[in-house]
Amino acid sequence: MPELPEVERGRKLAERVALGRVISKVRCAKDEIVFDGATPAKMRRALADRKVIAVRRRGKQIWFELDKRPWPLFHFGMTGGFFVPGESALRLSSSPQEEKTEWPPRFAKIHLYLDDGGELVMTNKRRLGRIRLRKDTDNEPPISELGFDPLLDLPTPARFVEMIRKRRVVLKSVLLDQSFAAGVGNWIADEVLYQAKLDPRKRANTLSVQEARRVRSCLKRIIEKAVSVDADKKRFPRTWLFHHRWGKNSEAKTARGERIEHITLAGRTTAWVPEVQRPR
Repeated sequence: MPELPEVERGRKLAERVALGRVISKVRCAKDEIVFDGATPAKMRRALADRKVIAVRRRGKQIWFELDKRPWPLFHFGMTGGFFVPGESALRLSSSPQEEKTEWPPRFAKIHLYLDDGGELVMTNKRRLGRIRLRKDTDNEPPISELGFDPLLDLPTPARFVEMIRKRRVVLKSVLLDQSFAAGVGNWIADEVLYQAKLDPRKRANTLSVQEARRVRSCLKRIIEKAVSVDADKKRFPRTWLFHHRWGKNSEAKTARGERIEHITLAGRTTAWVPEVQRPR
C-alpha cells in the first residue's frame, strides 16, 4: 500500500497539475465501492466548474480545497494512484519503480479535465481505495480520526515520549495505528524499528525515555528522507532495511550482512533483524 512518502508524491503531482485551475469536466466510473457515499453523478456536480484552491494531505488521505464545498477526498488503497498524460507513475514500494501507462489508464475511477488542457486520473485496480465528498474535511471522518502526521506536525520529543509510552500494545501495532501516526505503514514501521534497534514485539509502555526518543528521531529522519527523494526507492540510503525486506526470503540479509527474519505482528508481515533488534 502506498505510504506517506508515496502519497505525498501523489499530492505534489496533483498540486502541480490542478492548483489554480478550474475543473472543466469530470468522468467517473460506475463503482459504488470506490465512490463511498458519493454517486458519480453527485461527484460530477460537486467538481465541475470548480477552481482548485489547494491540494492537501494528511497521512494517506489527499483532498482538494475548491472554491465551493463539498470537497473531494482521495485514498489510494492498496493499488491506487494519480496519473497524468505522458508521465511515468510511481508504483508500490515493492513493485518496479516506474511504469509507462496507456492514456487514459486502465482501472480509472475518476478523470478530471482542467481548463488549461491538463488532465488527472485516479486509478484503483483492486477497488480498495476510496473517493468521497466532505463539507468540513478536517472535522469529519476519516481525517478527524487520524493522529499526527510525521511530516506535518510531529509532536515534540517530550510529547512523543508521553504519547507512545501510554500505549500497552507492541511497537509494531502502535506505529501502524493511524490514530497514532497517520501515514505510517508496514515498510516504514519496520524501517523505524530496525534503525531504532528495537524489537517490534516490545510493548510501547515498557520503552525507556531514551528508546522512545529514538523511535521519534528515526521516524522523522526516514519520512523526511523518503519525501525528499519523491519516494524513489532507488535513492533511499543503501543501508536501509527497505531494500531487502520484501518477499519473506529466508536467506534475506541487510546490506551489512545481518540476517532478516519475517514474523506476523498486528496481522502484518514484519521484517526484523534479531541481531540488531533483540534485547540484550
